[in-house]
Amino acid sequence: MTEANKDGTVRKVWQADLENGKFQNPILHADYSDPDVIRVGKNYYMVSSSFHMSPCLPVLHSTDLVNWKIINHVADSLPYASFDKPRHGDGVWAPSIRYHDGKFWVFFGAPDEGIFMSTAKDPAGEWTPLHLVKKAKGWIDTCPFWDDDGQAYLVSAFAKSRIGFKSILNISRMQLDGTKTLDEGIHVFDGNDNHPTIEGPKLYKRNGFYYIFAPAGGVATGWQTILRSENIFGPYEDKIVLHQGNTNINGPHQGGWVETEKGESWFIHFQDKGAYGRIVHLQPMHWENDWPVMGHNQNDEGIGEPVPQWDKPKSIVASEIVVPRMSDDFCSDQLGLQWQWQANRKSHWYELKGKKLRLHAIGHPGETNLYHIPNVMTQKFPAETFNVTTKLRFAPESEHDRTGLLILGRQYASIAIKQIGDQLGVFYITGNEEKPQNEVYVGKINGNQLSLRVKVDKGAICSFSYSEDGVTFTKVENVFEAAPGKWVGAQIGIYCYNSEHEYNKGYADFDCFLVHN
Repeated sequence: MTEANKDGTVRKVWQADLENGKFQNPILHADYSDPDVIRVGKNYYMVSSSFHMSPCLPVLHSTDLVNWKIINHVADSLPYASFDKPRHGDGVWAPSIRYHDGKFWVFFGAPDEGIFMSTAKDPAGEWTPLHLVKKAKGWIDTCPFWDDDGQAYLVSAFAKSRIGFKSILNISRMQLDGTKTLDEGIHVFDGNDNHPTIEGPKLYKRNGFYYIFAPAGGVATGWQTILRSENIFGPYEDKIVLHQGNTNINGPHQGGWVETEKGESWFIHFQDKGAYGRIVHLQPMHWENDWPVMGHNQNDEGIGEPVPQWDKPKSIVASEIVVPRMSDDFCSDQLGLQWQWQANRKSHWYELKGKKLRLHAIGHPGETNLYHIPNVMTQKFPAETFNVTTKLRFAPESEHDRTGLLILGRQYASIAIKQIGDQLGVFYITGNEEKPQNEVYVGKINGNQLSLRVKVDKGAICSFSYSEDGVTFTKVENVFEAAPGKWVGAQIGIYCYNSEHEYNKGYADFDCFLVHN
């Protein structure tokens, strides 16, 4: 069914580690947007935005900043019933992660609800329930900071769509345990003139200076700004340190600075790559005159460009070559950590049994648009080119049950199966966030078992096919160009639902989900 290495393992569709002491960017060719990173001992931890999806707020681990794997999510769901249905683009925005007082802290702003916090002794273990630090609308991209004197602060940005203004950074005093802010804060920087859409601030202290690392200029076109002051409340002087320059890496910004055990400095950030999402890059960094210098090819103003390849960070611990998990054989009693749902997940949507994933045909009367159905199970695009093959057995209760493999964004496409009389039929389905979906009949199949495949080529061009024997695949004539969702890249996924009845006995059993070359 798929290409494999000599040892039988599935080949990686993207690998940052070049196995010669160097790495290539991106280090993650996947939509881990708004990354933040810390080091604790020999371990590095990264968090990223998860928006409306659940489980929420992925936590990744590395020992060398190049090889990463998913180890947890901070929360299983968002604590509002409104997230039981897809609220695309809302939810967890630009989280930050810090280590303080013997535990890990994660903060994030939900643009309509406020600022939340969670802590854990072990980032791979249990996190405390999400705690509302500040009820507010439009306060986003928050990052905590504990100063040398023990005082706690919180730096935040603002979403114009909710509060009426943007390009402003604010610092509030915070209770030491991080549970609430103590005031409305002070606007410490106005970027409207020179750094429009400044946001995503991360607050640090070094050599007596306070630094705010903040992206500006917009998601797809921006640059990385550094603010510096001897007083936490400013005034701050500003300097651009990273931009696209003459490279093809657009908008290299928004992320975190981390220092290795060997004393090297590195900067992790994203690049907006359209349907592929905001993919993650790693830049070498050093300090000159108490200003960070990032990337290479610095111009006369000291603005660097992102690197395509570089020597790996010097590490005390040898790292195995790993990538975030993609394929799933469904042999565990838990779903792989790469999977997310379009809304707060419910236990009755699925079950893992007998080395299979069973998706129940949960009903959404009158709703057939996959963009609005909560029980759609997805994961991120993992590379520029790849294939996905899944094998399933479909047991519909009625002609209103559907299952299939899809590419999901604000526009979506799917190869789907539904009952036609006493047989099963294959359909090619397309739709978008606003209009009812369109179904094109492809053909009937014998029996109820089928392998489905999607091939993703450069430019996110997607081709679907199906096979009754798992060997010979029939290609669907239509070709689909994937599109991003709201603040997220396109996703690959599977589903089973009913458009007529809320409860029914239909289901689809998936044997495997293989991501391969």
